[in-house]
Amino acid sequence: MRLLALCCLLSGCAHSTLTADAARARVKQGALLLDVRSPGEFAEGHLMGSVNVPVNELESTLQSLPADRRREIIVYGAGSSKARTLLLRAGYTKVEDLVTWK
Repeated sequence: MRLLALCCLLSGCAHSTLTADAARARVKQGALLLDVRSPGEFAEGHLMGSVNVPVNELESTLQSLPADRRREIIVYGAGSSKARTLLLRAGYTKVEDLVTWK
């Protein structure tokens, strides 16, 4: 429940966001689902198939992300807006925020 509430908070973001159905389809097509919350929050519960890279560690761990900067990345969690901006500045061209996942 806490995770759903967290994802719902993203709906107020001014940048591009995805619906749950659109995100599911994109993950099936190969998009990376990136949880940018803390390891503790990730351990409490996360979306199946997501990879945890806390937003405050993202810049220093960019090498662990796909080398193909055209691969789509779907970010979620507190700090997802900051993560999206950082990924776009690093050259990733398809980075979106998750609104809800049901």
